[in-house]
Amino acid sequence: MTPLVLDRGALSQLAQRTRASAALVQALRDSGHWPPVVPTMVLVESLQQRTGADANVNRLLKACIVDDSVPEALARRAAELRRTARRGSAVDALVAARAEPGGIVLTGDNADLTALAAHAATVTVEPI
Repeated sequence: MTPLVLDRGALSQLAQRTRASAALVQALRDSGHWPPVVPTMVLVESLQQRTGADANVNRLLKACIVDDSVPEALARRAAELRRTARRGSAVDALVAARAEPGGIVLTGDNADLTALAAHAATVTVEPI
């Protein structure tokens, strides 16, 4: 199965309790791209450590695969992508590297992730 990896923007959008986000989650389920992978480093950007502010994100995370592994090889690959693309944050680079090979990144930061994915092994970027 092709992994679907969420960045901060996608996680935040999908966590909103709106009809649009509910429809997108249903479409992802129907297409077989559910549950998505959320690397733990995305949580650093997404969580505020305030119960009320984090409630929707925490609710969504229960339905996701939270990936807490960043092996050295993945970190080195992310560094290579970031150096080659010459843009994007360390977290963005890790998200792109985690989607390799052949995965999809759902993003709120289309420009940086597209630049990183251009140097990745068949990673598709879908803006949210």
